[in-house]
Amino acid sequence: MKRAAIYLRVSSVDQHPETQVHDLRQLAAQRGYQIIQEYTDRISGVKARRPGLGDLMRDARRGRFDVVLVWACDRIARSTRHLLETLDELNHLNIEFISFRESIDTAGPLGRAVVVIIGAIAELERNLIVERVRAGMRRAKLEGRHIGRKPVEVDREAILCDRRRGESLRQIASYHKVSTATVRRVLASHPSEDKVA
Repeated sequence: MKRAAIYLRVSSVDQHPETQVHDLRQLAAQRGYQIIQEYTDRISGVKARRPGLGDLMRDARRGRFDVVLVWACDRIARSTRHLLETLDELNHLNIEFISFRESIDTAGPLGRAVVVIIGAIAELERNLIVERVRAGMRRAKLEGRHIGRKPVEVDREAILCDRRRGESLRQIASYHKVSTATVRRVLASHPSEDKVA
């Protein structure tokens, strides 16, 4: 007997998940699944933090169930990307995903094909994002714009002078309002000047 988890989400505290619960419990009974846990969120789908979904995914990683039942895909995911990421993680954990409304079932060959297609789309989306970022960086470079953090401006001579006087790395860093790593880099570029151990 497969162990099932049910995930329910309603958009506001005024709504009730009874319809979702009834349909999913009936589906579990028809398939002979043992319901291990029901996770519920009363929150908008666009909210990133959802305690119920967080608990579901944590228990999925612990191997507490074999199947996740949802009433509809938009109940579990706040966006297409989020759905793809969630399905991809469940697939890697060998957990089946069943959506009641869309009749998606990753246990069968068609459902597995859907997961493969979804995984391919997710990978394509990630690659397109990387390519867009690289193109933006190339364009910024061609336009003469600086990419990344502004370089830290330091008075190298003053740092070397402070070190010659015996100041510690921490004291020098504090005085010049830079990190000790920056002080070390300046001293490393002038090893003969760093007389203090």
